[in-house]
Amino acid sequence: MSQTVKYFCLGIATFVALSVPAMAQEEATAAIPAAVGAGIVLLGAGLGIGKIGAAAVESMARQPEVAGDIRGAMIVAAALIEGATFFALIVCMI
Repeated sequence: MSQTVKYFCLGIATFVALSVPAMAQEEATAAIPAAVGAGIVLLGAGLGIGKIGAAAVESMARQPEVAGDIRGAMIVAAALIEGATFFALIVCMI
């Protein structure tokens, strides 16, 4: 079984296990899509910032003399991703 299938099955099992208390409530059906949307937003933001960090560290290793410029650009890009993430979370929760 490939790693992708294993992680997908683990994610589905985790989602089902953690959503049981929410589904036991009477008015939980309106909150489930918002929670799923918020989870997808956070997953995307985490992957994006991780990719930015990995690329920045690799760039700094290749050219240490421009590490300051790369670090500054990485922080600005990560801040933009965080801003978009917070906006998307607010939209999901409303």
